[in-house]
Amino acid sequence: MAGDFEFLLLKRTDVPGKLSSAANVREVALSAGANSPATMWWLPRIVPLSRVHLFHATFNILPAGLQMPCVTTVHDIMWLANPHWCTGRLPHALERFFYSNGINRALAKSAAITTVSDASKRELLAWDPRLEGRVFTTSPGVDKRFRHDPRQGALTLPGWPNGKRIVLSVGQYAPYKNHEGAMQAFAKAFKGRDEVALVFIQRLNQGSETLKSLARNLGIESQVHFLGPVNDDSLVACYNSATVLLHPSLCEGYGLPMAEAMACGCPVVASDRSAMPEVLGDAGLIAPVEDLDAMATALRKVVDDPRVMLTLRQAGIERTARLSWRRFAQATLDVYRTVLQR
Repeated sequence: MAGDFEFLLLKRTDVPGKLSSAANVREVALSAGANSPATMWWLPRIVPLSRVHLFHATFNILPAGLQMPCVTTVHDIMWLANPHWCTGRLPHALERFFYSNGINRALAKSAAITTVSDASKRELLAWDPRLEGRVFTTSPGVDKRFRHDPRQGALTLPGWPNGKRIVLSVGQYAPYKNHEGAMQAFAKAFKGRDEVALVFIQRLNQGSETLKSLARNLGIESQVHFLGPVNDDSLVACYNSATVLLHPSLCEGYGLPMAEAMACGCPVVASDRSAMPEVLGDAGLIAPVEDLDAMATALRKVVDDPRVMLTLRQAGIERTARLSWRRFAQATLDVYRTVLQR
């Protein structure tokens, strides 16, 4: 799509194979990760960038010391606006310092900011009105592997409760994902109904033990199941096998699991915050994040009414058919050209 450009892709050393076979692409492998101190403060010292005319930081933070014009993709500003919703691998105070430093540099110094939803764009402009004219929405696509398969049979994944109607929740255990709220809404909707199960696909950590304790207290322990990380093929199968995806987040820059689920024919019930109504449109059900009764009612509508489920399934498939990674790439390329022409 951009034969007049040359691209230098920075990747981790543990990424196998080439990212691209295009003739205008070079790749450099670094031991440092994108969100690492080495990248944040010493990137120009560990990789030669003297011939780079534009740098695109795709990972929320802008590294220090870059002399060329920069574009930064800021997915959200939770670390600035609501740091208590975030969690990470490092102690919270250190992680907060790291991300606030990198995001504030991005907002102050980037020639352009790209973000993944109009909701995130509005949040960025409300946070700093001086960004007007520098923020562009580049909406993600959905990988073609995420497709509805009516022939989906029983799954062999450990912990997956075959034979049940599945309420699925996908995402890391972090406060903004509101997994406690998901469990409470499920309990209001289906407590005592053994034919309905709640399945979490998440990175397992101490949060899973917290949720297991909550399940016991709510009286739904036998109905709740936890899976660790799964590969994309298994995730597609899970979406196809689930009855509904429950996504009650407090905030999302975009919320890719919702789009992936819809593409697989899995209806979605989500909260009314940030980008979630934008992603779903009329292809899902929205409930106020603080209204557990409303969330439970929406869940029962999908699980108990085949007509609602089929209507949402078809609407979701049609909506996600318009979500194109090629369109995302073209929008990103347009931002590059705008910055370079300036």
